[in-house]
Amino acid sequence: VQLQASGGGLVQPGGSLRLSCAGSGRSFNTYYMGWFRQAPGKEREFVAIISKSGRVIDYADAVKGRFTISRDNAKNTLYLQMNNLEAEDAAVYYCAANKQGPTRNAGAMDYWGKGTQVTVSS
Repeated sequence: VQLQASGGGLVQPGGSLRLSCAGSGRSFNTYYMGWFRQAPGKEREFVAIISKSGRVIDYADAVKGRFTISRDNAKNTLYLQMNNLEAEDAAVYYCAANKQGPTRNAGAMDYWGKGTQVTVSS
């Protein structure tokens, strides 16, 4: 599957953004889909992951209650609604896919999209 993330930009602290990740092909609904992020000088870290059906969801503690992951399999699209953004959320955000199962381990994801930059600044 090929993935393309979009929706990043500059937002003030406390603001919101919605990221999208468009998947190619007809097998999008056979993949677990996740969001990861990487800030300058830091390792890529887990943000959220959603099961094939959307019924199983996991979030990193740092974003729980502020971010919402969702998917629309009919549109082959993954979303990340980010609310109440903080300076610490600034990073390049990547969407990723695997077939094995939900995981927080970036190394276990099989496919990656190009990232989209999120900048949080006043």
